[in-house]
Amino acid sequence: MNITFDDKQPIFQQVAYIIEDDILNGTFRVDEQILSVAQFSQQFQINPATVVKGISLLVNEGILYKKRGLGMYVALDAEQKIQTKRRDRFYKELLSNLLNEADKLGLTTEDIFDMIKQLRKE
Repeated sequence: MNITFDDKQPIFQQVAYIIEDDILNGTFRVDEQILSVAQFSQQFQINPATVVKGISLLVNEGILYKKRGLGMYVALDAEQKIQTKRRDRFYKELLSNLLNEADKLGLTTEDIFDMIKQLRKE
């Protein structure tokens, strides 16, 4: 997997997002172990402390849990928690920004729907 980290967001948050994506796309399933800190840091060429910080973020959110001496595992309701968190972000950040920009451009709601429909077709 080839990942390019974005300068606009801390790397530890991007690490958490990558793990979330892997849970949502089925790479990691409920009660399955995720990559170890060493594997993750080696695969993505990043500092292990950064990986630990990203994983800790997901543990604090209840998306991952630790099995002492074994590693980190996907929590039972991880997928639902991720979807809820991302829907909330989608609504508060992305849609809000979209509507603000649409207002500046004089786009109507119908214009936006038409654009979305066109993108879905492509």
